[in-house]
Amino acid sequence: MSDFLDISPEIKYAIADRQPVVALESTIITHGMPYPQNLETALAVEQVVRDNGAVPATIAVIDGQCHVGVEGDRLEVLARTGLAAAKASRRDLAAIIVKKLTAGTTVATTMQLAHKAGIKMFATGGIGGVHRGAETTFDVSADLVELSQTPVTVVCAGAKSILDIAKTLEVLETYGVPVIGYGTETFPAFFARESGHGVDYRLDTPEEVAALIAMQRVLEMRSGVLVANPIPEADALDAEEIDARIAGAIADAEAAGVGRKDVTPYLLNRIFELTDGRSLAANIALVKNNAAVAAKIAAALERRG
Repeated sequence: MSDFLDISPEIKYAIADRQPVVALESTIITHGMPYPQNLETALAVEQVVRDNGAVPATIAVIDGQCHVGVEGDRLEVLARTGLAAAKASRRDLAAIIVKKLTAGTTVATTMQLAHKAGIKMFATGGIGGVHRGAETTFDVSADLVELSQTPVTVVCAGAKSILDIAKTLEVLETYGVPVIGYGTETFPAFFARESGHGVDYRLDTPEEVAALIAMQRVLEMRSGVLVANPIPEADALDAEEIDARIAGAIADAEAAGVGRKDVTPYLLNRIFELTDGRSLAANIALVKNNAAVAAKIAAALERRG
């Protein structure tokens, strides 16, 4: 394996033994919430993966080394580093390695490193996408490009609510990325169960999703698969309320001159404030739900051989 990539013994064994493995990103740890809640959430999500029959592989960059299967003291250090860590997307990874920095990995870079390690399944909260106003700012997440070229299945609760979901779905269609609704015909909007937009196809069981992923391989498709899994109904926020809070947060970001890669963390923190913390509770719930579904799909995929 490449010198820059360290795969933990547990993950190496699981991959060699054809056990189901689920990759987990780390920007939720470094940029998603404060310590110690970030560490508690990371451990809880890993346990959900285990409880549903798969092995969790948290991915991060620590002191310039890419780690697949961050655990123990390293996970504690990452959680304590928090916002002092860099945020690694595809364009940043080489520089972060060369400069020996510590970084949380975005959806794009988690996909990239998971694929290099041989991991087929990835659970996250929501993907990045086309930002509102992108027709003038050209602010489009690298996550969409990565989905077009890296054959890893991503289970998420749709695109982050702060985005222009209609444009995000158009770009995914252009890139040939199948958008699958897990038990739904409506694309979810992160905190809300429905965005008002449809999915490409609805599949209702882990076995059905595994069959689609397997067929993608037979057809030698190079793209990933996006599995949109709505937040549990009990944890969802009202769509109209969250839209109003997002509009307020975007106005605040524009007034403060926030731009580029700082936009998403700013907006998520501002929405947390505007919802009195309810958005964070919803975020944790949807990540756990996605981890459970990803583990079940990963297990079904490995059963297919």
